[in-house]
Amino acid sequence: MSEFVEGAVCGADGCEVPESRVKSINTGPASTELKIQIISDAICPWCWVAKRRLERALSALEPTVTATITWRPFELNPEMPKAGLDRRAYRSRKFGSWEHSQALDAQVASAAKEDGLEFRHQLIQRTPNTLDAHRLIWLAGQEGDQNAVVEGLFSAYFHEGRDIGTADVLTEVGAAAGLDRTRVSGMLKSGEGLNEVAAELDRAMRLRVSGVPTVVVNGRALFSGAIRSALMEARLREAAGYVGE
Repeated sequence: MSEFVEGAVCGADGCEVPESRVKSINTGPASTELKIQIISDAICPWCWVAKRRLERALSALEPTVTATITWRPFELNPEMPKAGLDRRAYRSRKFGSWEHSQALDAQVASAAKEDGLEFRHQLIQRTPNTLDAHRLIWLAGQEGDQNAVVEGLFSAYFHEGRDIGTADVLTEVGAAAGLDRTRVSGMLKSGEGLNEVAAELDRAMRLRVSGVPTVVVNGRALFSGAIRSALMEARLREAAGYVGE
């Protein structure tokens, strides 16, 4: 048995750093090759933090434990209009005031500094619809490197303040991550990937995922939230059946 530990997590009602709580789950048979699925949204700040912490945890386990990572979609704002909304107006309404929204931004920005990430929320003008961003991640899973695309999306939104709901920005992010620019542009102009992303969103609902990031290892939910890298490493060691020296 292992532990299901929740850390900083984002849900439909916003992001929070709840008190840790533990639940027992069965992690399955021991393995040194982990198949990791990360359920995430491209505008989830704690998902970027968790990505960096997971990278550090996996690095500490090499070469004894290896992993393949697949990114799965989740929409924090499923009713968001296609063109997105003015961020200040939207978040003021969602969180009761702009001051409260800024306090939440400051909380994640402060925590992220320890992981080498610089959030510049002041540059973000719009809260985007992320469906097309998820289609781009899906395409990368077919033809490229999902991790590079996901990193590019997080950086474009949280560090550069770009609108990742627009085709131009998504095309640039995809091309910078190694995807063919024409291929990305054509995909975004079509309906390609919509059914596949919709199926994954339905899967997340069936799994009763209510907050992200949620990390699934070898088919079972292992932890949720941006827990500390050391805790991630410990949970991954358990899932791999590897104790170490």
